[in-house]
Amino acid sequence: MKRIILLFSMYLVTSTLCGQEVKTVSNPVDYVSTLVGTLSKHSLSTGNTYPAIARPWGMNFWSPQTGKMGDGWMYTYDADKIRGFKQTHQPSPWMNDYGQFAIMPVTGAARFKEDERASWFSHKAEVATPYYYSVYLAGHDVTTEIVPTERAARFRMSFPKTDSAYVVIDAFDKGSYIKVIPNENKIIGYSTKNSGGVPENFKNYFVMEFDRDFDGVAVFNGETLRSEILESTGEHVGALIHFKTSKAGEQINIKVASSFISHEQATLNLKEIGNKSFETLKQEGKDVWNEALSRVEVGGGSIDQVRTFYSNLYRTLLFPRMFFEYDANGKVVHYSPYNGKVLPGYMFTDTGFWDTFRCLFPFLNLVYPEMNTKMQEGLVNAYKESGWLPEWASPGLRNVMVGNNSASVVADAYIKGLRGYDIETLYEALLHGANHAGPLTAVGRAGADFYNKLGYVPYDVNINENAARTLEYAYDDFAIYQLAKKLNKPKKEIELYKKRSLNYKKLFDPETGLMRGKNQDGNFQKPFNPFKWGDAFTEGNSWHYTWSVFHDIQGLIDLMGGKEAFANKLDSVFTLPPIYDDSYYGQVIHEIREMQIANMGQYAHGNQPIQHMIYLYNYANEPWKTQYWVRETMNRMYLPTPDGYCGDEDNGQTSAWYVFSALGFYPVAPATDQYVIGAPLFKHAKIKLPTGKEISLDAPNNSLDNRFIDKLLLNGKAYTKNFFSHEELVKGATIQFEMGSQPNKTRGVGNEDAPYSLSREGK
Repeated sequence: MKRIILLFSMYLVTSTLCGQEVKTVSNPVDYVSTLVGTLSKHSLSTGNTYPAIARPWGMNFWSPQTGKMGDGWMYTYDADKIRGFKQTHQPSPWMNDYGQFAIMPVTGAARFKEDERASWFSHKAEVATPYYYSVYLAGHDVTTEIVPTERAARFRMSFPKTDSAYVVIDAFDKGSYIKVIPNENKIIGYSTKNSGGVPENFKNYFVMEFDRDFDGVAVFNGETLRSEILESTGEHVGALIHFKTSKAGEQINIKVASSFISHEQATLNLKEIGNKSFETLKQEGKDVWNEALSRVEVGGGSIDQVRTFYSNLYRTLLFPRMFFEYDANGKVVHYSPYNGKVLPGYMFTDTGFWDTFRCLFPFLNLVYPEMNTKMQEGLVNAYKESGWLPEWASPGLRNVMVGNNSASVVADAYIKGLRGYDIETLYEALLHGANHAGPLTAVGRAGADFYNKLGYVPYDVNINENAARTLEYAYDDFAIYQLAKKLNKPKKEIELYKKRSLNYKKLFDPETGLMRGKNQDGNFQKPFNPFKWGDAFTEGNSWHYTWSVFHDIQGLIDLMGGKEAFANKLDSVFTLPPIYDDSYYGQVIHEIREMQIANMGQYAHGNQPIQHMIYLYNYANEPWKTQYWVRETMNRMYLPTPDGYCGDEDNGQTSAWYVFSALGFYPVAPATDQYVIGAPLFKHAKIKLPTGKEISLDAPNNSLDNRFIDKLLLNGKAYTKNFFSHEELVKGATIQFEMGSQPNKTRGVGNEDAPYSLSREGK
């Protein structure tokens, strides 16, 4: 009996650690948790996400709102009160929101102020999926349910029996308008609240239709509630609609849509709902998400691994969001966040290329190319309307981050085979952005004149984060070089950008073997502390940015004295203590703290600059170290829980890292044709391409211990290279991994096995 108990206890431990294996997935959306990453705060990010209730890439998202009006942390997992259900367009708490308003059911007293109407809630009475949200508001004895479409949503509110049921419509502060139309059971309004990046005429127009007559109406302006008026414009306005419910569980249904164009267009957008019932829209939303998520099938992993995978895949399908609508004739139109005009064609927004050029956009190019084709059309329009490509758009140009990484986003799409849009105009936009400082320091290239003359942005000319800019500009020049070749541009132009691609060498300090800021006179800046965050670098230090030579790792290897020295330098990232110098910021920023507590040395996976670094062992004849650290990072840094990320999720970038890595490969250098091999997480995976072709990835003996590739077969033939080409994958491919518990130090160690580097071009 004791032996049986012992065996049962061992089984429970094993089950807890490894989880029950999920062999196949038929409804991937059932594995998605929208709450992953919501246990965050200003000082420590575990994702800085909110539970986006949305369709893939939808124009409007919805979210329960636990934070106060204007708080970028609109929903945090440790909160215990909900203030409303907000239409949101927020890409990040650091960027904050625009085009926002809230709906909130209330019972008892006629309460409309956000603190007074707030209700206690529990996650135990909350259902949070991408296509449906439900929560019980204990303070009002009301259950609120939401189902979204791309530009509209249906609310279903179940009230108790009461003579004092209310629905609050809060159009928010910073300028708003409300009008109640009782004979149509309708409310219209607009919000102008934003965080920047909008023209002067910006408004988010909304329309709401209720399924029953109003029993009373009041409109508030500021703190004053008045029942004798139906319309108001002011700093902060809204409405309070009164109902009497005759039985417990009586439902009030609301259809709501919005538009950046007009109230008339918002009414057109309401047709996404039409006469469809709540349950019909709920099922349609589930089907849409299942279809999108089913582009990638995984199996042969633990329940937690599958949940983590699809929760991350969900996050890759939110941004950049649609910023276009369909007019009365079904034509695609958009309100321009750049010039305030209503114009034909696609527009997308709410993404920062500094983050997402790395693997989010390459992921779209591989798995959802038809969506990125539309996004490229949107970039054409953005350039025509603003004169620049947006490096960070929300919804228009924002002055955030560094680099000119639109070059990578444009070049990678075309090189990966996307067609059907005006690539010549985009190429013109790349040349313009590469050679001029823009109207904001985050647009075009700050320090362009210095860079074009010296080959770097100097440390001592009052341009912050200059070394980071230089390294990213050199890579961006490479992206232009690659696109110029593809477009058969003049040889002189091609050679210019190839030469500029090597500018990273100007910042390599042979004394420390690291990248370092350089003064205008050609001398390196002093004193130099490689652990100093910021200053010459962006949200990182020299140990993070030294590896930002995506396109020429062999050139970096040569500078460091060869492959052995290079691999040793990579090892140092993990063996160094997580020390830091925060003097540039004057405080410990959250990215520093996230590196410190991760216990992986100087490896700061919670931020973008170093996320590709693990894959660089493949260039130094030590691919097994990539395999080890990729698995280690997936296992330790990602969870299907509210604290599931190790830093900001950042518009799908950190999620796309996980999705790519779990499949077994990663785009170290976008704007090339290659993906660098890591180690697959699942026993089986399949990528269903829109062409009907499939990429099948099998690793039947994969396990917690078997993280190393012993042998690899591509289409049935032994394959020793440390990369796959995009061209071979999109033809349809069968990839078989034989995994083992010990490294195979004879596979992938030839010079011909290394991925692409510019320095090896033609060799």
